[in-house]
Amino acid sequence: MNAPLPADAAAPSSYYERHIFFCLNERKNGENCCAQHGAQQGFDRCKALVKAAGLAGPGRVRVNKSGCLDRCAAGPVAVVYPEAVWYSYVDENDIDEIVESHLKNGRVVERLRVPPHLGR
Repeated sequence: MNAPLPADAAAPSSYYERHIFFCLNERKNGENCCAQHGAQQGFDRCKALVKAAGLAGPGRVRVNKSGCLDRCAAGPVAVVYPEAVWYSYVDENDIDEIVESHLKNGRVVERLRVPPHLGR
């Protein structure tokens, strides 16, 4: 059994400063999905840009693939944590802006945010 932390103990820091997940889900039944809208290309672009900018690694940024994030109506989608900001993107320029503005400088790209009501 673990002993409780003292009241003045600092909360553990996150392993990554920011973590972005790209939905790469592909639905076999023909339903709309992120894979049909360039999700793999968005993921590949983001991963390459983060690495080239020296942002990758512990204490920095992690770029991950994800299964269905259940926001198909806005697809393709990606979500950045710890801020829990959901993005939709259409081309390389959008990915470039997410990396430069949010992942590198901590500024949310408002024009690419997914409206909160859009789900599956």
